[in-house]
Amino acid sequence: MSQSQKFLDNNLIFPTTMWLFSRLIIIVAMLFIAPLLPIPENIQPPSFGWDVFYSWDSIWYHRIVVVGYEFVNDGKQYSVAFFPLLPILTKLIMYFGLPFKVAATLLNNFAFLGALIVLYDWVKENYGTNAARWSTVVLAWCPYSLYGSVIYTEGLFLLFSTAALRAFDKKQHISAAIWGILSTATRITGVMLIPAFLFVAWKQHRGIKAYLASFAVGSSTLLYSLYCLIKFNDPLAFVHVQKGWRDSTGFAAEGWWNMLMQIFTSPIFGLILISGFLLWRFRQQLTNIKLRGILYFLWLLLWLGIGEPLWSTDGNPFGKIPLVKITIVFGGLYLLWYSRTKIPLVATVYGFFSYVLILNTGLTASVERYAYGIVSLSFALGLVLKQHRAWGFAIAVFFGVLLASLAVDFAQNQWVA
Repeated sequence: MSQSQKFLDNNLIFPTTMWLFSRLIIIVAMLFIAPLLPIPENIQPPSFGWDVFYSWDSIWYHRIVVVGYEFVNDGKQYSVAFFPLLPILTKLIMYFGLPFKVAATLLNNFAFLGALIVLYDWVKENYGTNAARWSTVVLAWCPYSLYGSVIYTEGLFLLFSTAALRAFDKKQHISAAIWGILSTATRITGVMLIPAFLFVAWKQHRGIKAYLASFAVGSSTLLYSLYCLIKFNDPLAFVHVQKGWRDSTGFAAEGWWNMLMQIFTSPIFGLILISGFLLWRFRQQLTNIKLRGILYFLWLLLWLGIGEPLWSTDGNPFGKIPLVKITIVFGGLYLLWYSRTKIPLVATVYGFFSYVLILNTGLTASVERYAYGIVSLSFALGLVLKQHRAWGFAIAVFFGVLLASLAVDFAQNQWVA
């Protein structure tokens, strides 16, 4: 094996390269493109610098670091809704003299790099280098990977949950428990590791260590609950505070139905539906290259016609028709079902349990971001794109455009997901 081949086969090189280039797109979009574009009148523009990484949920994490947790059970929003590991780690880094925005941004970015490396290594062990590269491309370039660079918990959560799933898949139960505990200390969605581990332990007839590891994952949530009991006299304060963000729980059928109707009743959707039928009817007369090219064009037309605009101009995220949201959430669910026998069992089960949670929050807001946080989807799509490279390159380019678009919106203090 040549030295260059050894270099390329190194498990750090490819994920690090994908991380660098995708993060570079975000930085260029935020710091150099966003200031040149008009900002909606009802949006308070940021001062461009580290501030572009700081908006929305970032403010809550900052408040936790500065003044600690707050909660009153009055139906309003309080910081107790946000789990403690990101603030704790950020405060530790701040002891080295870094301000909050710098410390938290660096933490999330390097954690996201770690997530890419762990995913690459996991997929490569099971399916080889090509599959590992495509899965890494999906995770790094998906437009919602933006949240692996701003002050949110995506980077940390993806790192810990991916490491926990990989360890459990390899029957490294102590490691799985440790990574799982860190996951549940980062986000509430980490608790879906518990039923996933328990199911796999039962299905694969594993020993008592697997069951103990499964239950151990919830220990950080129990500790946080104990903290809430001591400080607020409410062990479920982080659950009760959700009333500040939503009036009800369960599947938001009306919200999803309204979005679908916006898409289906659009004239351009009917045009593309007819075009798609004609393509299928006369597919034998077209070469694969021509067919792919026409389908790429139709998807682009569909997105431009009834999807999100490339750059938002009115500051109203709910005025957009979320074509990408629908595709990622429900397309991801179908992908998980399609790949259920191809990816590791623990990844499949974790993916389905996570969907049960994120589709029953009572809201449609942010669900696409939560779906992105299910690493099983990146694993599965990587295996698909390994077999369909031409589609993979087209998807990667489209992802890159969307990633830059969302980065601009976030930098201008607009709601993204």
